[in-house]
Amino acid sequence: MTLMLEVERLCVHHGRAQLLFDVGFSARPGEVLLLVGRNGAGKSTTLKAIMGLLREASGSVRFATRQLMGLAPHAIARLGLGYVPEDRRIFTGLSVAENLEVGRIATRANVSDAPHWNLARIRTLFPRLGEMLDRPGAQMSGGEQQMLAIARTLMGNPRAILLDEPSEGLAPIVVDHLIDVLLALKREGLCIVLSEQNLTLAGAIADRAVVIERGVVRYEGDFRVLSGDTTLAARYLAA
Repeated sequence: MTLMLEVERLCVHHGRAQLLFDVGFSARPGEVLLLVGRNGAGKSTTLKAIMGLLREASGSVRFATRQLMGLAPHAIARLGLGYVPEDRRIFTGLSVAENLEVGRIATRANVSDAPHWNLARIRTLFPRLGEMLDRPGAQMSGGEQQMLAIARTLMGNPRAILLDEPSEGLAPIVVDHLIDVLLALKREGLCIVLSEQNLTLAGAIADRAVVIERGVVRYEGDFRVLSGDTTLAARYLAA
């Protein structure tokens, strides 16, 4: 199957400090790739570098055969790569409907497998959001804001999405809904690269895993192999 995302020799510096060392992995359409590692390992840095948010990045990031390195974040988004940051970044002064409209990008007519998201589809996938279209973002719970952040990204009609710690601070019942949402997107063929510490969520949706430790990839392979190996799980999956 054709690769959707291919990262090779990705390095990131911050001043004199090097944060990532030749990070590499790939992801396919309809696959959930889990980035796992302890806090500060480099997972968020990896996602930000892919999205063009870090200046001091080098290497190769190809998305649907297109080279992303050197492109601005908005140009990368228009190619069909979505990004949901850890802090969600919703516009708290805007309503739910207005936040969704901000994220809207027209369907890519020249891409045969491009999805098409509109308000009706968003309301089906996120019924709670459909009930609060006029509510300001500032008056939403953390779980509602997370769903809005994902929904806003989907309005850009992405072919792949980068998710940074989406379950952070969420109640278990909200995490269960998040699992349902991500499984639905996976069934539609969306490529998902997920940085996540919640192993309940990861175990329910992840196909493969990439372990990052101190900015270096230590493992890339089947998530079930990683989680089923006592030694590897104790080293890389323990809290």
